[in-house]
Amino acid sequence: MDLFEYNRSLRGSGDSPLAARMRPKTLEEFVGQEHIVGQDKLLYRAIKGDRISSVIFCGPPGTGKTTLAKIIANTTKSEFRQINATTAGIKDIKDVVADAKDRQGMYGTKTILFIDEIHRFNKTQQDALLPHVEDGTIILIGATTENPYFEVNKALVSRSIIFQLKPLEQKDIAKLLRWAIADVERGMGAYQGEIDEDALAFLADTANGDARTALNALELAVLTTDKGKDSKIHITLPVAEECIQKRALNYDKNGDNHYDTISAFIKSMRGSDPDAALYYLAKMIYAGEDPKFIARRVVICASEDVGNADPHALQVAVAAMQAVDFIGFPEGRIPLAQAVTYVACAPKSNAAYLGINKALEDVKNIRIRTVPPHLKDAHTSGSKEKGNGIAYQYAHNYPNHYVKQQYMPDELEGTVYYELSDSGVERRMKEHMRRLKENT
Repeated sequence: MDLFEYNRSLRGSGDSPLAARMRPKTLEEFVGQEHIVGQDKLLYRAIKGDRISSVIFCGPPGTGKTTLAKIIANTTKSEFRQINATTAGIKDIKDVVADAKDRQGMYGTKTILFIDEIHRFNKTQQDALLPHVEDGTIILIGATTENPYFEVNKALVSRSIIFQLKPLEQKDIAKLLRWAIADVERGMGAYQGEIDEDALAFLADTANGDARTALNALELAVLTTDKGKDSKIHITLPVAEECIQKRALNYDKNGDNHYDTISAFIKSMRGSDPDAALYYLAKMIYAGEDPKFIARRVVICASEDVGNADPHALQVAVAAMQAVDFIGFPEGRIPLAQAVTYVACAPKSNAAYLGINKALEDVKNIRIRTVPPHLKDAHTSGSKEKGNGIAYQYAHNYPNHYVKQQYMPDELEGTVYYELSDSGVERRMKEHMRRLKENT
């Protein structure tokens, strides 16, 4: 510890942000996540009994991952060490391991290593942890906002218990805010602040399950609001709105919520719900999603889910994609919204999509000897001698430009890939094909 760190420790947490000062120190103070820290749950029993094994906490920001690690630090008899994967390297891991081995050898004391942002460790760094977690030299507690099954070494995951933390409910955040504004020792109680119920509800809602966001907004509100005639600071709804001007969306463009949102977006268009589709479109735009990514998904949906039930859907979607690329944002939201609502409201058919998938399976799995001879090219050298192109019937020479002849290879004769639906334009196409076949 150098001189600066020593002075900082003497000052204590008084200069820390409200969210850091209000961090719960015991399980009794912890709010939310009842599904993992309720009194009858595994994690609760493990912490209370000081029998923690390697665990990984995953979930959105501000839901209590680091707080749970700190609570474990406050309750365990083991040595507790902490590093952050954004700044630490293999040397830091080796130092912790060496110290853990010495402590275990001399005193029989276990070492718990908490790694925040563990997904930021590269494969080599994660591999360096593995043997020491496996042999029990260290007990690992990892925290990540990403899906550990994708971002963390599979061997580490298999040796850890995964606990998924959910966004906090509004009632949980409201409880934290009430506690923070009243607590004199750690909170804002010394300022004699009061918060109106509608302002409290607003902060609890707009924080989107992130306690840190709500507490930061409350602290800003208290520190920037003058006292009233009664010598108290009154946090009203207008004050709260100023202090959290933009909803803190739970949306990481590389994380689970990104995929959940785009999935809901596509399924809303497929399910013919233009209102839901517009909501998810707005959420992605607001969160800064790449407009080209959004446009590509609309184009795919227009072909996969609308198809020939309304061929214009693909034209509208492609035009919107080109328009977004041409005019950019924020105006690009308009052609995107037009395409999204058109695709959502259009009649639906996935017949072409299912057809090509089925055909690809047959191409992969069925050995076809040859193309029917009458369909082969008759213009190449020696083709007529081989019988290529002979007996081919030119469709335009027949009524309705249709003649019945074999087009499929012999092995697939009679196979149907494209089963026309009764939706939109495909219904007319289906009737047209029926009439052609009946009149020949």
